Amino acid sequence: MSKRGTGLFLVILICTPLLSSNVHAEWSSDTWLSNIIGPERLENGDEFGCHGYEGVDTIEEPWTISACREYLLEQTNASRWGRAPVSFGFSPGKLDDSISSELTEFGFLIVGDLLTEKSDGLFYVNRNGASLEKGVADIELLRSAEQDSLVSIHWRARVDDLRVRDDSDVVSWLGGQEVWFTTWGEWYFHRLSSIGTEVSLAKSKIFVNSSIQPNANEYDWQVPGTTKALFNGNIVSVHDAFGTPFPELNENIRKLEVGWREIEGGILITQKPGTSVVIETENDSSDLQSFPIQTFNDLHHSVTIVGHHTTNLFRWTQDFQNSDLVFTWLIERPENEGVGIFIPGIAIAFLIAVPAIMAYLIHRDKNTES
Repeated sequence: MSKRGTGLFLVILICTPLLSSNVHAEWSSDTWLSNIIGPERLENGDEFGCHGYEGVDTIEEPWTISACREYLLEQTNASRWGRAPVSFGFSPGKLDDSISSELTEFGFLIVGDLLTEKSDGLFYVNRNGASLEKGVADIELLRSAEQDSLVSIHWRARVDDLRVRDDSDVVSWLGGQEVWFTTWGEWYFHRLSSIGTEVSLAKSKIFVNSSIQPNANEYDWQVPGTTKALFNGNIVSVHDAFGTPFPELNENIRKLEVGWREIEGGILITQKPGTSVVIETENDSSDLQSFPIQTFNDLHHSVTIVGHHTTNLFRWTQDFQNSDLVFTWLIERPENEGVGIFIPGIAIAFLIAVPAIMAYLIHRDKNTES
């Protein structure tokens, strides 16, 4: 081997580790989902849905749909109302029938929030409330929300390694609004439960019966629904089927809970599926009318903040620990950057090859001199 060839070989050998990719993708777990923050967010009324795997296009790699579901089930319940996730977030684009079938097969019912085309069998949520990001948040847009609508506001705490700043003025203003703070899944199932409630009259008693959703299983959500009943007569008592007094609500409650509230000419009842509530009046009632209520507590509209690409719950929630806002967290399993086997192999080869080459060169020089 010539000196020029030997030198070139050494240069290549030394530079190879510097020029080679030293990272390969593995998957880690966000332990905040199951420890401290996750339970706190569930108690706040938040929901955990899925956003797939970090750096992987769900539409191109549909295995991430079931994998994300299993990952989330291992960490936490999806909601205080149910165990399994029902919401899935996608980047802008469209879903074909195969992806839609994959979603429904694994229990996902709700998708969003910038999809351009809709497929049957799924409920689509649109991003109609702009973002909480500073410089993007839009109070005027939020003020213009229609009655009984669901306003879905975008939030993402990190883009690559850059932290996104929230608009604290908008967050503070939003926290003071008389709206229902909810989530994608809670809003969806509340509507179904409200529709599935029947009201009947027997003299001075009004019976409000909420049916259980058909084909319910252990993973299904049992979200209360709200009914408005209008009738003549004063309310004497409100109790459940066993005679236990039903909790009373006030008009300032902005997070979903079971109870009743007297309104002009009648009552609002919010109850869990599969339960019965009895309203007793002073005299025999007449002219009973009932209506399903889409927005809890008959508030003007509903609001949820949607945490997209949530890989680290601590980072995504750290600006909202003292806020009344309710979030739909779309969880993305994070990458775990680790050193692959290629670099250690190069290092070992380098350690072996360099002394051997140096010994060869020294030996050759001695032979040349002699």
